[in-house]
Amino acid sequence: MHATAQQPKVLILASEACAYPGANAVGQAHQAYSDHAYILRAPSPALFPPQFYLDCLDQGFAGIIIMSCGVECPYEGAYQVLAQRVDQAYQLMKTRGLDLRRLRLTAICTVCNRAFLNEVNQMTRLADEIGPARDAETAQAA
Repeated sequence: MHATAQQPKVLILASEACAYPGANAVGQAHQAYSDHAYILRAPSPALFPPQFYLDCLDQGFAGIIIMSCGVECPYEGAYQVLAQRVDQAYQLMKTRGLDLRRLRLTAICTVCNRAFLNEVNQMTRLADEIGPARDAETAQAA
């Protein structure tokens, strides 16, 4: 099955040190998750400014999961910076009337298969329920 207009897309930002190996472990175990979930490997999700998340929602993503190492991040202070940027993104989302559930920050370790699948499945269900953000904003403006 391939993503279509009826299947809202989910973006997963996966930290290179923790969450991306966790996603890889899910694949190696042949565990399935939505094929309209797209994984972007990043050295640290703290690299992305708050506006990045709104731009992704504007481009048609219905939800974004930021999977980091949490406080065990190998880059000193990166998790604190990430948490601040996510808070700033939430403030920007509020000003635009966007559902804050569209953006989720979670810690995923290298062997957290169940947690990875749970996060993806939850966001996929939410995305299916509420659809792409740009569609919701258009409907709200009408």
